[in-house]
Amino acid sequence: MANTYYLGVDIGASSGRHILAHVDDAGKIVLEEIYRFKNGNKKVEIGGKMHRVWDTEALFSSIVAGMKVCKTIGKVPKTMAIDTWGVDYVLVDKDGQAVGPCYAYRDDRTKGMDEKVYEIIPEKELYARTGIQKVSFNTIYQLMAVKETEPEAFEKADALLMVPDYFHFRLTGVKKQEYTNATTTQLVNPVTNEWDLDLIEKLGYPTRLFGKLSMPCETVGNLLPEIAAEVGYDCTVILPATHDTGAAVMSVPSQADALYISSGTWSLFGCELEKANCTPEAQAANFTNEGGYDHRYRFLKNIMGLWMIQSVKEELENGYAYPGRSAADDYSFGNLCDMASKETIDSIVPANDERFLAPESMIAEVQAACRESGQAVPVTPWEIARVIYRSLAVCYRDAAEELEKVTGKHFDAIHVIGGGSNAVWLNQLTAKECGRTVYAGPGEATAIGTIGAQLIADGVYGNLMQFRRAVYESFGVKEYKA
Repeated sequence: MANTYYLGVDIGASSGRHILAHVDDAGKIVLEEIYRFKNGNKKVEIGGKMHRVWDTEALFSSIVAGMKVCKTIGKVPKTMAIDTWGVDYVLVDKDGQAVGPCYAYRDDRTKGMDEKVYEIIPEKELYARTGIQKVSFNTIYQLMAVKETEPEAFEKADALLMVPDYFHFRLTGVKKQEYTNATTTQLVNPVTNEWDLDLIEKLGYPTRLFGKLSMPCETVGNLLPEIAAEVGYDCTVILPATHDTGAAVMSVPSQADALYISSGTWSLFGCELEKANCTPEAQAANFTNEGGYDHRYRFLKNIMGLWMIQSVKEELENGYAYPGRSAADDYSFGNLCDMASKETIDSIVPANDERFLAPESMIAEVQAACRESGQAVPVTPWEIARVIYRSLAVCYRDAAEELEKVTGKHFDAIHVIGGGSNAVWLNQLTAKECGRTVYAGPGEATAIGTIGAQLIADGVYGNLMQFRRAVYESFGVKEYKA
């Protein structure tokens, strides 16, 4: 096994990574990051208006560039798989060409589209039917924007491919629609685990765009000849849980029911359920039932997450002025978190408010929220970071209390996985605010989950629990007491 490699391509909203993995002679999963590239939505003019879109051509070029590195270093993967964020998609015509841009979920074209949807199906009925929380950028609302403003795109399109499905298609020529990411569209029936074609037809979306859903661990296909020639080898593309949160949750190193926070650009707070909870109580608390590996439901809530800190970091690096600014100031995530722990400002903002979704300036928005609520206004980077980290911990506490109330379950611990598991002070805050032990790690949970689907598909592990045990033994966790 030490000479058998598996490649996971994990693409987030701000960056992507190629992670090679193998299982060593001791049975531990070993990771090696071999390539990293930037991502980010950009503003372009479409139809006389500025819109946020993803540069899918640049992303695909980066995917191929990272694959070439495998050949260069002499570690050709047996299989590979790609995960990305949810809700965004590419419409593809009969010739396999993209129909229009890949809009980013932070684009404002979905404003008012929820009401258009509710004219056809009331909001409560929609939740009872799909179990997916109301978020303004869900695919169901994006497609209503297409219907209302770009109906010609529907006329040309032959398939709807979520972003990772599209990249898998570009690699293999095979169109597969993967289940976990499909559930983020708010168009999948949680009982049948297939597209709700009756709902789709009622909404006026072409049903031909929605085919049979495929599950993680299924084979997509081998590389197209031209791709194999470019990268210097052939390999098999395997479906992971293509939604990054679905992949990350596969890596929760627990053998028992547990709360988890998949902590990255977003903080996804939840637990796993065997059956979707589509009750009015779950809807009132704004929990969602996203599909997971083996039809395990990810009962979770979206919390704004490290997007706020990422945005602040970018502003600081671009020259944001504050009293006492020095060229020697360190704006790394680790230092922002550490310095925040030494400040004393007690202000809290509602971190999950939509005002923090895509403000012109995150720093100004946090300051405005404090000012409007009569609290002390943070000025320095460390004060601003403190307000954000404390606000996130309060959101986690509220979400834990809501989740237990809705499910009737009690959880003694929280597993923090993903990049945020490295934020020591945030983990300490979370344990204190939530009154529960926090287990932090692994940090590369999403990539590990994407590789895990390949390991299970290849028979290295017989099931999810065997894989999770291997994750715990390979990467371990850090413990933070309440």
